[in-house]
Amino acid sequence: MRAGVWQLAWPTVLTNLLQSTVGLTDVKVVGTLGAAAVAAATTGHRVFFALQAVLMGVSVGSSALVARAWGANERGEAARVLNSSLILAGLISLGMSILGVGLSDTFAGLFGLAPEARALAAIYMRWISAFTCVFAFGLVLSSALRAAGDTRTPLFIGAIANLMNILFLYLLVYGGLGFPKLGIAGAALAGGLAFCVSALVQLWLWRSGRLRLRSVPADAGQRERMRAILHVGTPAALEQLVVQAGFIAFTFIIARFYGTPALAAYGIGVQILSVSFVIGFGFSIAASTLVGQNLGAGYPVRAAHSGWRAMWLAVASMSVLAVLIVACARPIARMMLDEPEVVRLTVVFIRVLGVAQPLMAVDFALSGALRGAGDTRYPLYTTFSGLICGRVFLAVLFTWLELPVEWIYGALLADYSIKVTMLVSRFRSGQWRDALRRS
Repeated sequence: MRAGVWQLAWPTVLTNLLQSTVGLTDVKVVGTLGAAAVAAATTGHRVFFALQAVLMGVSVGSSALVARAWGANERGEAARVLNSSLILAGLISLGMSILGVGLSDTFAGLFGLAPEARALAAIYMRWISAFTCVFAFGLVLSSALRAAGDTRTPLFIGAIANLMNILFLYLLVYGGLGFPKLGIAGAALAGGLAFCVSALVQLWLWRSGRLRLRSVPADAGQRERMRAILHVGTPAALEQLVVQAGFIAFTFIIARFYGTPALAAYGIGVQILSVSFVIGFGFSIAASTLVGQNLGAGYPVRAAHSGWRAMWLAVASMSVLAVLIVACARPIARMMLDEPEVVRLTVVFIRVLGVAQPLMAVDFALSGALRGAGDTRYPLYTTFSGLICGRVFLAVLFTWLELPVEWIYGALLADYSIKVTMLVSRFRSGQWRDALRRS
């Protein structure tokens, strides 16, 4: 069981570590443009991922159904689920792209940013939103491959995307090799063009039959599969909407009442500790895949064991890495943006988030296990309870009491404490085993 978890987790961990490295590079490059640019990129990323919430629902619904079909040795059905998922994702992402490009100025104005940061945030959102469709294709295909047990192909594709992102950053932000110097717009374009390159590679591999899940003709059951994907994925989409709404509210409070340095520190701290987050995401994928496949094969006890195993491995791994990052917080923060107040607040935020790492590990692993079982409603309940009733409520209260921003950062500890209590109780109950059958 341990070998199975590691076999699925390590390529995903490595994929996302590469992505986090690019994220840190992005922050470093944007940081040379000033704190306003970092605040703008932080805000732009937050809105971009808020618009992707529905796509995440398609991805989760697809993954759960692909894992069940693969575990039941129904390879053709798994491939047809992927086909239906890609069609859904394409339609949804087109609408999200139009929304993001058309309302970028409006979205940027929601955060109460200073005029310079607001203008830069609108530019960033406008450009990154134009690439939503290619992002959607890569997201859904990679998630389905992981659900079928292939975590190495997404690693290969992710490596290509990350290398392209770094290359485009140099070319478009600074104007390297004769390219135009585009500043913050170049940073957004770099990410979007990297999505395009990786999506083209994935499309070629898929259409040429070189992937574990092959391209197959549509059949009469396509509409029914779409309905099943939406049925399983809708709670996950709602969960992502809650997550992004909560994060936006949290970001708004920091930006509106504590200023650009506090927001820049928040963005930098999240990027630095994202190295730890991606380890948790790897174990979340492993738990989701193993739980879904074992339930599909008719082994519910083995499914439960795989969820617990993934959780404990995630806790151990994220805790060790968090200790190392917290110990080096100050020099890392200074390297990213050497402004005294930003460095001080970044160190505080990293320390708070470092303490939360074991709790976050449990959240990643057990939420993934529940989604793999098709029990997508309960993670929605835990997210609402922790993020909205815990973190955002306390952040509003602390702001009303005029407490310093360090208290706002600390509110996230309540968020993850609530989530962990609920998730452990749910997974221990075993009610998740029949979630798809009940629905």
